[in-house]
Amino acid sequence: MAQIKSQIKRIKTNEKSRQRNVSYRSHIATESKKVRLACEKKDVEGAQAALKVALRLIDKSVTAGVYTRNTAARKKSTLNRMVNELSK
Repeated sequence: MAQIKSQIKRIKTNEKSRQRNVSYRSHIATESKKVRLACEKKDVEGAQAALKVALRLIDKSVTAGVYTRNTAARKKSTLNRMVNELSK
C-alpha cells in the first residue's frame, strides 16, 4: 500500500474511474446484444428502438472518457450496419 498521501488519493480515484468504466462497458454490451438479438429475430422496429438506446449510451461513454472517438464510431457503425441490412 502506498504511504504518500497524493498516491493514496490517486489509487482511490483510479478505482472509482475503473468501476465507472466497467459499468459503462457492461451497459453498452447489454444494449448491443439487444440490437443483435432483434436483428436475428428479424424484428425491424425492435432493432431500431434498441439501436437508438445503444447509440445514445455509446455517445455518452465518449463524453465520460470511457471510449475514444474511433472506438465509439466503430461500435456505432457495426450496429447501424446490422440494422440497415435488416431493413432492406
